[in-house]
Parts: sequence; C-alpha cells; structure tokens
Amino acid sequence: MLVIDGAAGEGGGQILRTALGLSLATGTPFTIEHIRGGRREPGLLRQHLTAIEAAARVGAAEVVGVAIGSQALVFRPGRVQPGHYTFAVGTAGSATLVLQTVLPALVTARGESTLELEGGTHNPWAPPYDFLERAFLPLLGRMGPRVTPVLERRGFYPAGGGRFTVGIEPVERLTRLDLPARGELRAVVARAIVASLPASIGERELVVLRDRLGLERGATRVVQDRTSPGPGNVIMVDVEAEHATEVFTGFGERRIRAEAVAERVANEVKRHLGAEVPVGEHLADQLLVPLALAGGGSFVTLPLTSHAQTNIDIVRRFLDLTFAVEPVGHGAVRVAVNA
Repeated sequence: MLVIDGAAGEGGGQILRTALGLSLATGTPFTIEHIRGGRREPGLLRQHLTAIEAAARVGAAEVVGVAIGSQALVFRPGRVQPGHYTFAVGTAGSATLVLQTVLPALVTARGESTLELEGGTHNPWAPPYDFLERAFLPLLGRMGPRVTPVLERRGFYPAGGGRFTVGIEPVERLTRLDLPARGELRAVVARAIVASLPASIGERELVVLRDRLGLERGATRVVQDRTSPGPGNVIMVDVEAEHATEVFTGFGERRIRAEAVAERVANEVKRHLGAEVPVGEHLADQLLVPLALAGGGSFVTLPLTSHAQTNIDIVRRFLDLTFAVEPVGHGAVRVAVNA
C-alpha cells in the first residue's frame, strides 16, 4: 500500500484529491498521513469529506479515518461504478473540486455517468465552474471522453448554494494531448458578474480591464446574477486562441476596491499574453492527471507553480511515468509526460 505524506510540497488538499482520483483510476490503495499538513488548520474540512465520500461511492471503496479534522486516511478502492450520483458539499466549499476528484475514473469507466453537484461554484480557492466549462473540459474532450457541464445556479463564498450537473460519456482509454503552441489569438473578452450587489461594481472593474488590456466596450459586459443564494462578485477574462482557451478570474472582496481586483486580473492576463503560451499556470495543474492517465502528452506553459510540482510528485507515486520540464525561451517551459 502506498503511504503518502500530506504535508509534502505545498501541503494542501490537492494532494488528497489527486491521490483519491488516481487510486480510483488505477485500483491502487493508499494511506495518507499529515493531511493538509502545510495549512494553518491541518486536517479534513467539510469539502474534503464530500470528496472522499464521492470517491468511496464511485469506487465502492473501504475508507478509514473520515472525520472533520482527521489527519490520516486509509483508502482501498473497489471497482469503479458508473451511474447517477448527487454530491452536496453543504457549505461554500468547492463543488468543482469534488468533480475533480472523481472525474479521472469516470471518464474511462464502463458506462455513462451523470453527476449533480451542490456547493461553491465560485470561490477564490478553487477552479470556478467557468474555468472548467471553457478551458479544461474542452481539452479533456480532445482526449476522447465527452463531458458536458450545465450550470443551474452560481454559489459564491461564503453562502455557497450553487448547483451544476455533469454528463460523462467515457472512453476505454484517454488519448495523448499535445499543446506546443498557442496559435492565432482570436479574442479576448471580459465579464463582470455581480449577485445581490450594485452593477456599478462590475462596471468599475470593466473600465480597468478595457484600459489595461485594450478591449473594446463590445468585448466586455456586466452580468447580474439573480439566482445565487448569496452576494458575490467575480470578473473573468477569456483568452480565446487557436489551440486553447484560457480563463482568468478575480473575486471581489470586502475592503478591496473593485479597481484593485481588476488590476490583478489584468496583470495576470498580460503576463500570459506576453508569454504566448497555450496553457496558463492553473490549467497546467489540471492537465497533469489526464495526461498521465493517457500515458503521455505535452504542453507549453509558464514556470510551474509549487502546486503543480506537488501534483507531479503524487502522480509519480501511482504511475510509472517520467515528467520532463524544460525551458523553451521567454520564461516559458515545456512539460512532457512519457511512459
């Protein structure tokens, strides 16, 4: 049985989620100790319990150590069971991270699945729904499976209460994906979403984005969300290129000016555009597990974050693969996964 140190590397919950996903996909049992040992409050939180519950149900697994605050867990997967599942975090904890946990196994399962997920869809500590819909899942689709998300309502931190469904048509095996270049830049568009807040907040954010990114007014819009259970504000910039779409996100915060939130996002987008890479930092992190399960693939991105480096370390524990990270000029790197 594999023994994993949950305090290694960046020491967060991603170590647990990656281990759960790969355990399901490979049938490998594991023990994890010092869960979230790199965080101020280590141990399992509510959203981690939901991810474990989801993995256990999908994989007919035996689990020991499932409790709030637990810092050790034993997970013995059975056979992956496709089907219809409903998973509710019950807080503003991320429902998208629950999806991330079980998706690697379900895209190569022996039948179709439908997931209903409730909780946070837009919070600052996880990939927002829109990133999955427009950046990650289209690339996963090029690897064979068809994954179709439908957003029913947004759930912002701290109220949560969001809901979305995901239909999964699997394949027997993922095919490799290679993204060596961005290709033609086709569009840069921005949205400011406000829920139970003045539309003027979004307008102020878009003024900054138009100025900093040189966007025309027609490429920006304010969306007033009337379905979210609680207030929230998020700005999103889509960089649509020939070979991939990237989604950059900034969340409004109390006591932080709208203009400051937009400035942060603009700087991130400008850095990405200047590097002319197809894959951004967060998308790079998300692609590592699918490429590993496919047995190979590559992409060009900005230097890997500690989060991504930790993900690579966990993948290596489950799969006999090599990861090569090589500079390719202008601050970019090429990440190659090979069996």
